[in-house]
Amino acid sequence: MEKEIRALKAEKNAIVMAHNYQPLEIQALADVVGDSLELAVKAKEAEADLIVICGVRFMAETAKILNPERKVVIPVQDAGCPLADYLTPDLIREAKRRHPDAAVVVYVNSTAESKALADVTCTSANAVRVVASLPNETIIFGPDSNLASYVQRELPEKTIIPVPPGGHCYVHTGFTLADVEAARRRGGIVVCHPECRPEVQDQADLIASTGGMVRGAAGAGDEPWSVFTEREMVSRLRVLYPDRVFYEKPEAVCADMKKISLADLKRALEREEHEVVLPWDVMDRARRAIERMIAVGT
Repeated sequence: MEKEIRALKAEKNAIVMAHNYQPLEIQALADVVGDSLELAVKAKEAEADLIVICGVRFMAETAKILNPERKVVIPVQDAGCPLADYLTPDLIREAKRRHPDAAVVVYVNSTAESKALADVTCTSANAVRVVASLPNETIIFGPDSNLASYVQRELPEKTIIPVPPGGHCYVHTGFTLADVEAARRRGGIVVCHPECRPEVQDQADLIASTGGMVRGAAGAGDEPWSVFTEREMVSRLRVLYPDRVFYEKPEAVCADMKKISLADLKRALEREEHEVVLPWDVMDRARRAIERMIAVGT
């Protein structure tokens, strides 16, 4: 099947992009593996006739928004993101009504319709830099309240208003202070994602996006890492740095990120399904917000 997938990629002039949380067998067949920001940048630059996004729905939407002339497909149609579902356009409009002078920053883990109402989007890799680049003192920020707390801690001069107040990723909120204590008993470095709870962030040695974890591990010493994010990220780190020791939490699994199989990827290439189709006006407005984010950089 792997040979067939590689042959289909060449035949269709296709590029396969996979998020760090995808199963290793999918990552191994991808042309690009990365975090949300890295995938967004590569999607914008892609010249392939077919872009296959192995991730969740909002990532495929982002690829289509940034490269609207290309055909973008996601192998499994119902690979969604519960975090993205917390934020609705109506919630953004209501927050803007209450805070008319605020800028709207929408996490890339959101729907195209929500992005279309944002002044700028962000990822966990560049959220602080994006917010710092805005002249507004008050920032409407959604949908992840823990990432909002992280930005607030880093930029105390800003007033961050999380919308909705309780938006979260169930994988990352599954990490607790008990996990920190267990990691301390093992020894080494505690590395957590900024979607983790604030009290976990406070006890971590390093807070980083998944892309930041890859870059950070490259320059780190020999100490073991306890990695507080989706467990497949640890699988990738072990592939990249086979001489290092990384610990994962086995229960830290995003069910939607595990929906795509090799058979699904093969079928997506053969049939060019499931195609992402979005209204042009939504894409145009969302594209401006995403491109402003890319211009800010990491």
